[in-house]
Amino acid sequence: MSSVLVINSGSSSFKYQLIDAESEERLASGLVERIGEATGHVSYDTPEGHWERSLEIPDHTAGFDVMLAGFREHGPSLDEHPPVAVGHRVVHGGARFFEPTLITPLVLINIEDLSDLAPLHNPANVEGIKAAQHAFPDLPQVAVFDTAFHQTMPPDAYTYALEASIAERLRIRRYGFHGTSHKFVSEAAAEFLQRPLTELKQIVLHLGNGASACAIDRGRSVDTSMGFTPLEGLVMGTRTGDMDPAVLLYLQRKTRMGVEELDELVNKQSGVLGLSGHKDMRDLTRAADAGDEKARLALGVYVHRIKRYVGAYLVELGGVDVISFTAGVGENSAIVRTRSLSSLEGLGIEIDADRNEAPNTGPRVISTDDSRITVLVVPTNEELEIARQTLQATGARK
Repeated sequence: MSSVLVINSGSSSFKYQLIDAESEERLASGLVERIGEATGHVSYDTPEGHWERSLEIPDHTAGFDVMLAGFREHGPSLDEHPPVAVGHRVVHGGARFFEPTLITPLVLINIEDLSDLAPLHNPANVEGIKAAQHAFPDLPQVAVFDTAFHQTMPPDAYTYALEASIAERLRIRRYGFHGTSHKFVSEAAAEFLQRPLTELKQIVLHLGNGASACAIDRGRSVDTSMGFTPLEGLVMGTRTGDMDPAVLLYLQRKTRMGVEELDELVNKQSGVLGLSGHKDMRDLTRAADAGDEKARLALGVYVHRIKRYVGAYLVELGGVDVISFTAGVGENSAIVRTRSLSSLEGLGIEIDADRNEAPNTGPRVISTDDSRITVLVVPTNEELEIARQTLQATGARK
């Protein structure tokens, strides 16, 4: 009963899941957080229950010791479910990594070098890798990159119209993110519809606190809304999404805001939070229903941007077979789904109100039987996708 351990590491925390390599069942999951603070915290979940404890966790290596203690105390036993590999979510693979990659010393150097492009994420991912190597020195470690799925974008889609020598020297181009989710959902949609992936043109809308759209032609990403960073594209919980870059120049001249202040503004103080005071879509929609004009505007801006990308990708793909909603907002907000695709009947998109409102946790159709384009809700599972790609990279899965 072998397993795969999946790690998603942040600067002061990491999430993990232990996944059965054959059944793909989640055997255990947990969160180790507040690493490096006076008191750390760990939560641990199995089908048998939930446990929490607080203790000092000075670094990621100590965090792995705490995780291993959880397996020993609460199960499942790693002797009975021995990991065959550790899979790591790595945010940025640049233009160097386009598939799951066995981590060698050279690969780790490259991931660290790409920290210039993801300074908040790649260094934290490296900490998780090093801690896992210490805890499991004999196991293969695999990096699965958020950007990898989008390496099939053509140059027309990933190139900015920036002076070429500067862009090339500083590696400035569109990379895209959420690739693990977009890949999983597009494949799950094809499986659910019992149609070959290689015959489908799809749009996937990953709508969470971070949000992105992806145009997928026969299983290959050909365009996506996030770009050089995850700031570009759709309106998000705290991020602006697309905005005239001259706004930042104007703000700098008028307010003398520095680079760090501007970064904080557009990434952490804007989006629906900046427009309405609400970051959580449930709070936003409740406030809009209650007549809050700021909330109504924020919701309108949010869905307007989604609709604009849907329209653009319909044209870019030359027609679409499937549109899938996924992630926290996409899976749970019927009003966002309805408003994002409203008034598009002339393009072949018709939402069935009853199907859209019906509570359900699995993949489901929410379009009418007459809709030329099938609209789905497909739960994402990035950890499972990382486990699958990890097994593929180690040769344990074909």
